[in-house]
Amino acid sequence: MKHDIRRIALAAVIPLFLLFILYLLKFLEVGMDWDFRRLGVYPMEQRGVFGIFAHPLVHGSWRHLLANTLPLFFLSWCLFYFYRHIASYIFFAIWIGCGAFTFLIGKPGWHIGASGIIYGLAFFLFFSGILRKHVPLIAISLLVTFLYGGLVWNMFPFFAKETTSWEGHLSGAIAGTICSLAFMGYGPQRPDPFADEEETPDEEPGDEDSIEDSIEDGVEPGIEPGAENEISVGKTDQPS
Repeated sequence: MKHDIRRIALAAVIPLFLLFILYLLKFLEVGMDWDFRRLGVYPMEQRGVFGIFAHPLVHGSWRHLLANTLPLFFLSWCLFYFYRHIASYIFFAIWIGCGAFTFLIGKPGWHIGASGIIYGLAFFLFFSGILRKHVPLIAISLLVTFLYGGLVWNMFPFFAKETTSWEGHLSGAIAGTICSLAFMGYGPQRPDPFADEEETPDEEPGDEDSIEDSIEDGVEPGIEPGAENEISVGKTDQPS
């Protein structure tokens, strides 16, 4: 029980630290009357390259940040809890992949916010659970679908608002899907149903020869010459 509680707490460390940084930057931006939008991605221009790394840290308003807080924490926690040994690599790959794809396909303008990371995490958790065919991970896939299935519509320009970076959402989804395929052989796997079965040991070399030698000498193996054959009647073991 203590181990489970410790694991739950450890999985929340990085998501909480990330949220602390996001809120700290927003407080500084508002309190100091700064403008951090230029830390975002500006597609296909040199000034927007740094945003590939920094764009998830900046949000346009408190409403924007608050809307991303709960899904970012929950999905990040799921990643670090269920995929704890490879979570850092996946998170970093989604972060950079989302920014890189946005830089390539985004419309002119500053793209900011952690929404792309949220899409990346959601798509990774969904497809990874389905591909691994492991019951706990499939359950997470279904939960993500139930909670955040409606996010899909904001990946397309026909349904997203004009001020919404649907390219960032789509980029995150692409990055998350690629990660689910690239890391499929790592981390938690479906247990082998035959792993616990005991293997029957092979007969040692020479056993058959010794039996044949006994038969040729007129003595059945395991029975002393001149002894009466006894049949032991008892309770037989039943396979469990």
